[in-house]
Amino acid sequence: ILMLLSMPTGLDPDLLRAFAFIAEEGSFTRAAARVGRTQSAVSMQVHRLETLLGQKVLSRGRGGSVRLTAQGQYLLDRSRELLALNDEIWKAFRAPQVQGTVRLGTPDDYALRYLPQVLRSFADAQPAVQVEVVCAPSAEVTARLEAGALDLTLCSEGAERPSGDAVRLWRGRLMWITSERHAPHRMDPLPLSLGISDERWRGDCCWRQAAIAALDRAGRRWRMAYSSSSMTGSQAPVLAGLAVTVSPSVWLPEGLRALGPDEGLPELPDTGILLLKARRPRQPVTDVLAAHISETFAAEMRRLDRA
Repeated sequence: ILMLLSMPTGLDPDLLRAFAFIAEEGSFTRAAARVGRTQSAVSMQVHRLETLLGQKVLSRGRGGSVRLTAQGQYLLDRSRELLALNDEIWKAFRAPQVQGTVRLGTPDDYALRYLPQVLRSFADAQPAVQVEVVCAPSAEVTARLEAGALDLTLCSEGAERPSGDAVRLWRGRLMWITSERHAPHRMDPLPLSLGISDERWRGDCCWRQAAIAALDRAGRRWRMAYSSSSMTGSQAPVLAGLAVTVSPSVWLPEGLRALGPDEGLPELPDTGILLLKARRPRQPVTDVLAAHISETFAAEMRRLDRA
């Protein structure tokens, strides 16, 4: 009996989830919408959690703003770990086991930034599914998808085929990128480092097309100094101060910066990341992976919005 009395009180995952959503959203109202409950119900959950812990974890400010206390920040980090483990156990016992192989295409740049997280969490959730990954430029992976050699692919917006079923994962502004230490953007003609033009896959890099079209409309002289099939390859000459390139500003390595609107180069259009599905993909593994990729990107976009 003494041993039972000394055991710590368990923490309800539902209370921790409500708390984590409030912390992520910065709002009781938005957190309530995510869990499908009323704001008052979520407030009661937080009150119960604070009563159990004997500490304040959230502080409300003016205008309904919410911030974490020091104890709340400690709790948030560990709540995420506990909830991830809770969800993993739940899915392992409740979710139907999916088996098979799915073929996924992706440009190299998206593979480096997003794929490790996607593949790791997908392997934990669906251990019986094998994912075969093909890394190639957007024009190539979309052509392979159309030919039936892939089930799913990520690609840059503008590279999709009219017949494809596209889901937008992310959208943002395409920016001119230069070196932090050098000023190649001041050269005339402007030296460019952009994606390759490869007729084998019936299309230029869409970022390359956007950059050249913007310069031509502005009457700015340019020369193609370097070409690469990957963003990393395009950025290397820029780091050396030999050229400028284009990309979203959220993906810049140290040593590069986005040019401002007052630095002499024309405005570029928005760009996006799409998820395309083949006409006759392998099922049900394709839909399972597609849903997982969409959820992972949505979580990443929420994190960037809060940063």
